[in-house]
Amino acid sequence: MIKVHHVPMSRSFRVIWLLEELGLDYETKIHSIRDGDLRDPAFREISPAGRVPAIEMDGLVMAESGAILQYLCENFPEADLAPGTGDSSRPRYLELMGMGETIGALVENLNLQHVFLRNPEDVSPVVVKIITARLRGALTGMSKMLGKNEYMLPTGFSAADIMMASNLYSAPYYVKMDEFPALERYRVRLSAREGFKRASARDGKQDFYDRDFYPIPEK
Repeated sequence: MIKVHHVPMSRSFRVIWLLEELGLDYETKIHSIRDGDLRDPAFREISPAGRVPAIEMDGLVMAESGAILQYLCENFPEADLAPGTGDSSRPRYLELMGMGETIGALVENLNLQHVFLRNPEDVSPVVVKIITARLRGALTGMSKMLGKNEYMLPTGFSAADIMMASNLYSAPYYVKMDEFPALERYRVRLSAREGFKRASARDGKQDFYDRDFYPIPEK
């Protein structure tokens, strides 16, 4: 049995989604980002940085979503969700895996500013404006890389879609997605996948966002 340490609507959703696409059995250990649970010494033994996702699998303990996705794809190659060494699409695949984390980090920084500061007056409008512009720029690049394809790789659905597209469910809290119609169609297409539906049913209730959109604060 695979155990996934998970916070709803966080990067750990990527792992749950991939496990559903792989058709593997797993259990989830739900954590809260707000109650200090991730700072518990027992959890730090599993994830030294105190972050999700982390997995426990056949004696293996592993953190970092991109690494976990690549490890699972390598260990279950029959699902054909990651191009292998020598495949002409592998360089782009690796690029997308890295870019997915770049976009996720931008969202995380906006979460810190908009959602998790104890004193809302500590929000920096200048910082938020810069990070929002960078997120918009990254989404522009993502849209160009997608082009007219159904998935990020022309060869079809892969773990790179999970890594990249998982960001499209949090970015709309900070960027108006009507600027990116191709990404919106892509998000809807992925949301219709049975693996995504099953993962969403197991995701849990998010406690990050209390509104639909967070504008750049005024000075």
